[in-house]
Amino acid sequence: MKNTFSRIAIYLNCLVLAACLAACAGDPLQSGLDPFAPMVFKEGTTAMPLNPPNQKTLVPFYVSQRTVFKFAVDTDSILIGADGVTRYIVVITNPSGGQQAQYEGVRCDSFQWRLYGTYESTGWKENPLGSWKNIQSDIPNRYQASLAQGAFCNFNSQEKNIKNIQSSLNPNGFIGGQKPTNSNGIQ
Repeated sequence: MKNTFSRIAIYLNCLVLAACLAACAGDPLQSGLDPFAPMVFKEGTTAMPLNPPNQKTLVPFYVSQRTVFKFAVDTDSILIGADGVTRYIVVITNPSGGQQAQYEGVRCDSFQWRLYGTYESTGWKENPLGSWKNIQSDIPNRYQASLAQGAFCNFNSQEKNIKNIQSSLNPNGFIGGQKPTNSNGIQ
């Protein structure tokens, strides 16, 4: 009989302990620990590149029929950030041959881009007022949209494999500047 009471006491103690632990956990919606809640974006630190764009690793990519500029990305400069930002150097060439190099970042989760700085004859100049802007898909010089859709993003998530990005940038197979097609391949 004494064993029965001791077993009941152990079971009751375990039940009380389980109830206390459950009470401490609380409701995740009230405690702010909801695992399904959207994460708040926190950008990591961004250091400006040390070197100018490497002419040997510039890969041109198609943007649209309406643009008069030419665009190329320095594949050596592509950094896949743990913060969800893919950073890169883009070189923009105007019709008369003048070039401008920019250091930028793309966020796939929000489809936004940011200008970190530009390259001048003396080196990289940081853009202190740079902020995240929405990527626009309906303008002639939509190169951020082309890079995001054609190489840097898998729908709304960041491509994490640099080899996949470099393969996607292949000029013969780049799809970033093309209109979406239906399942029959018709635009």
